[in-house]
Amino acid sequence: MLVVEDSRFASEAMRLLCLRSGARIRRADSLRTAMRHLQTYRPTVVIVDMGLPDGCGTELIAQIRTLGSGAPMILAISGDPDMRNQAMRAGAADFLEKPIESLAVFQQTILSSLPPEAAPRGPRLLPDDIVIPDDSALRDDLAHVAEVLAGASDSAAIDYIARFLTGVARSAHDGPLAEAAAALARDHQAGRAVATDLTRISGLLHERLTAVGSA
Repeated sequence: MLVVEDSRFASEAMRLLCLRSGARIRRADSLRTAMRHLQTYRPTVVIVDMGLPDGCGTELIAQIRTLGSGAPMILAISGDPDMRNQAMRAGAADFLEKPIESLAVFQQTILSSLPPEAAPRGPRLLPDDIVIPDDSALRDDLAHVAEVLAGASDSAAIDYIARFLTGVARSAHDGPLAEAAAALARDHQAGRAVATDLTRISGLLHERLTAVGSA
């Protein structure tokens, strides 16, 4: 499997899910890196995050689909459930909403999306394990957002902060941080001032980083 995901926290969850499913995994953190992987490595499944630092996951999904019958199966993932339709229109076989932590849901989504000739036959017992990534991965994601936030000066940076933080907050089950990211996305999309949103997020990030660092 090739997992295209820029969040370390989400990537760690995917790594654990893949390992417990007996799958080999490679990771790319951007569209550009993913395309380099695909030039030399042909995975069976590609899992694509919809919000990446150098573009939208739909771009990669569409490019993979041009490979025709030899294309790997594609799953899209996002912390924003509204991205499902966009992902499916681009050519994804299915969509997983973050947080992705149930081994049974992960395996069943992949198995049900595989072509008939590649899917296992007969009944299959699905595990009920839940994976929990290490806090160090969450700390790295929070620090990354704080760094981007400190230098945010254009619309693209603000859009990326909102999308990335939404996924991280949902994966970490952090309601206040998820709501702050959603408020930033709403105000930014509506063309309203976002200075208050950014200040609120900055304060929440500082609190989370202090808490994770002292844990």
